[in-house]
Amino acid sequence: MSEATSPPQASYDVIVVGAGAAGLATALRLARRRSVVLLCKTPLGSGAATAWAQGGIAAAIGDDDSPALHMHDTEEVGGGLNDHHVVEILAESAAPRIADLIALGACFDRRPDGALDLGREAAHSRRRILHAGGDATGREIHRALVAAIRASEVHVVEARVERLRLERGRVVGVTADHDGERLELAAAAVVLATGGCGHLFRYTTNPPESTGDGLALAARAGATLTDLEFVQFHPTALAVGADPMPLLTEALRGEGARLIDEQGNALMERHDPRGDLAPRDVISRRLFEHLADGGHAYLDARSIPDVAKHFPTVSAATERFGLDAQHDPLPIAPAAHFHMGGIDVDDHGRSSLRGLWACGEVASTGAHGANRLASNSLLEALVFGTRVGDDILAHTPRHHGTPKRLARDTHLASSPTSLASEEEWIAELRAIMSRDVGPIRAEAGLRHALQSIERFAEIPQATNMVLVARLIINAALQRRESRGCHQRSDYPVIDPRLAYRIHTPPLSHHEISP
Repeated sequence: MSEATSPPQASYDVIVVGAGAAGLATALRLARRRSVVLLCKTPLGSGAATAWAQGGIAAAIGDDDSPALHMHDTEEVGGGLNDHHVVEILAESAAPRIADLIALGACFDRRPDGALDLGREAAHSRRRILHAGGDATGREIHRALVAAIRASEVHVVEARVERLRLERGRVVGVTADHDGERLELAAAAVVLATGGCGHLFRYTTNPPESTGDGLALAARAGATLTDLEFVQFHPTALAVGADPMPLLTEALRGEGARLIDEQGNALMERHDPRGDLAPRDVISRRLFEHLADGGHAYLDARSIPDVAKHFPTVSAATERFGLDAQHDPLPIAPAAHFHMGGIDVDDHGRSSLRGLWACGEVASTGAHGANRLASNSLLEALVFGTRVGDDILAHTPRHHGTPKRLARDTHLASSPTSLASEEEWIAELRAIMSRDVGPIRAEAGLRHALQSIERFAEIPQATNMVLVARLIINAALQRRESRGCHQRSDYPVIDPRLAYRIHTPPLSHHEISP
């Protein structure tokens, strides 16, 4: 493989944008049979949300389990909007993708007899969650995938994609910034695997790179987006003032941790028959309301033997802030965690634009519906990253173009702003989103947010964040009901007439340009 610092060639068979699980899985599927360049915003092995995933990866491989049960649990929490065919693909493809990871050297936790050690998480009816290192599953999966990429012929380049290149309505490449040089790269196929948009919110578990860039690229190119209103808030983020907020994995509750208030009373006991194992959206709303009323919320893991041994990532995170998970209730609050919405794709990851595929969190496959079942995100990334690779191999010829590389870029100066620094406007934009577009929304707050974020639209560094925020807010205004992760206090119940996915059509020039 070429070094990440070496200049890219002018054309490839496939350009993959993003180096999380979905992008890496796609690139590996194509390696040796197509020329592939993998573009990533940060050095390979860093910056991807995959490595931050603690909970695990779901697969119906236990003796008492089946793909049909996994499908049922996935659709039970999806608010009636799951694509049944896509859920079937997800559940039935789990075992082969786990086998792929093990073949690559991923080390999952095992029982003394050598069998895979399966855990349980909220809203799962069986123990079907594979972990690695207790709560370092994403890190181990990412390590194995990165190692495989480094051993392959995939060309990795650290570059920031600025736009998708179009010819006669087909995506034919990208324009990217590589070390201050603007490059035009051509390909027969472009795959967006850029992750989510959690960093649009002040309170998030996502890395700073999760700013929705892929959504903005696709929207500006004219792709259809879907389900943008559905942002999942993880209920148990460690509330200690850190940014991003450390995640307290859902597996803790699967092993007996409890949600309690400041007086030690159970927070979920009278609010849902599933108690502490209720779906994330249910718990997040309960905690949000309790905190808004001036209360405090805690995750009590003191009943779990050897917490530090079984959950070393959680233990290390809490120790950094002077807490001991074995002896202290841990302060928590909901935080933006996963986006069910994204680029509208079919079951092979094809977008509405010819030549453009998408997979992972940036894509909206319909697998999750209005609310994602825990530990289905890593699975979705691997399943559909693999399917995208297979589809490109089956239907896309090699590329034969040789476009020139553009001259060194002259970056545009930032527009004047009343804010003292880029960090300040980012902080203000994110605060607006957390306040008005959080776990519980209403029309007045959404419209206030829509108006408030426009003052950042002239700042070049903010254009992607403002565009994606605007799209999410408009979708949230359009869905006048409460369903899954989308809760409207002014429309507090499900409206059966809205049991469909909301598509955001290609943007007009006015919508694209601030």
